[in-house]
Amino acid sequence: MKYALLIYSQSTDEEYAAAAMPRASAAEGEWVKYARAVKEAGVYVAAAQLTHSETATSVRVRGEDRLITDGPFMETKEHLLGFFMIDVPDLDAALDWAARMPAVNGGTVEVRAAISGMPWQQALE
Repeated sequence: MKYALLIYSQSTDEEYAAAAMPRASAAEGEWVKYARAVKEAGVYVAAAQLTHSETATSVRVRGEDRLITDGPFMETKEHLLGFFMIDVPDLDAALDWAARMPAVNGGTVEVRAAISGMPWQQALE
């Protein structure tokens, strides 16, 4: 089963920058070590790091109107930093991988099961 490990960071630019681009080699090393462990375990599906939500542009369509606004759709205290998509047997295994992630110390990692077998997904194959 596929699970998304959604990595959240604090909302200030400084806190986000510290979480997104660690300056200390020890922090960078922990992320590289984690990424290698995920890949070597054979559970890696995808991963991406996102820019700060302040750089987001939101799109909404209402009838004939396309509304474009700067910034995120919702105001939150934490912002989505990035994600790992893993393929593991069950939720317990996904939670174990989330607990090993460097961001979990002082941050939040949300674990969500991915839905599969949808017609739109089959169109991508």
